[in-house]
Amino acid sequence: MKADLGDLSAFVAVARAGGFREAGRLNDSSASSLSQAIRRLEAELGVRLFNRTTRSVVPTEAGLGLLARLGPALSEVEASLDAVNGFRDRPAGTLRLNVPVSASRLVLAHIVPPFLAAYPEIRLEVIGEESFVDVLAAGCDAGIRYDDKLEQDMIAVPIGPRVQRSALGAAPSYLDRHGRPQHPSELLAHACLRGRFPSGAMPAWEFERHGEKLRIEPSGPLIVSIGTTTDLAVDAAIAGSGMVYIFEDWLRPLFDTGVLEPLLEPWWPKFSGPFLYYPGRRLVPAPLRAFVDFIKTMA
Repeated sequence: MKADLGDLSAFVAVARAGGFREAGRLNDSSASSLSQAIRRLEAELGVRLFNRTTRSVVPTEAGLGLLARLGPALSEVEASLDAVNGFRDRPAGTLRLNVPVSASRLVLAHIVPPFLAAYPEIRLEVIGEESFVDVLAAGCDAGIRYDDKLEQDMIAVPIGPRVQRSALGAAPSYLDRHGRPQHPSELLAHACLRGRFPSGAMPAWEFERHGEKLRIEPSGPLIVSIGTTTDLAVDAAIAGSGMVYIFEDWLRPLFDTGVLEPLLEPWWPKFSGPFLYYPGRRLVPAPLRAFVDFIKTMA
């Protein structure tokens, strides 16, 4: 049994995109050509790979099994072909990064413009994802996460600030009505705007001072999805709805202008900055190699 490599690539593209039209848009091909490729592949394998309706295209059990093994293998093939890129004067191709929204906003915003200017033949695709993912299975070359979420078989390169802090803030209008807390325990009596991870976990608000560590589980009128709708919590805090607790770098411009007021700053906990990570057991594509070298020069 010998399936066409192009048809296999079409299968992975459709499975990851969740449909023929979106896969065609992302891969500069037509939905009809992708549909034909899937029909050829299903006929060759003798199994149905997708359940199709007018609204969705979902992999069957056989399709999911094929995707789990084929996705990383095709990524390795692409990396092997991309090794030829190293013989070019300037690296070219697509670099796909899987990052949390906070890293896109607070880290990549300072790196991407000069990188694209330095490597005009590289196309950068950034996918926002709060959960830790298998970057190869997700069709990405690398990701950005914090060290507590990195697997041991990954190569990790520091990117962005090496020390960060969590910060607490609220609008002066809210504080004038409800008072300014002097200790983290007082937050239990305040309206606190919380965040929830895609896994369903709602992280506690952590504070530390002179070796004393506190974990607070406050309540409030609003819960947002961490990353994707964090801006809503910030906007609500600006409007006086309650207190917000996120990255200091996210709130610092608002503190500087007085839109939000920093609270309990001596208690703000520090943590190590993020890392760019990628699998160590594969060829490194030229665009990724160029990106790694570039961020090292910015360290």
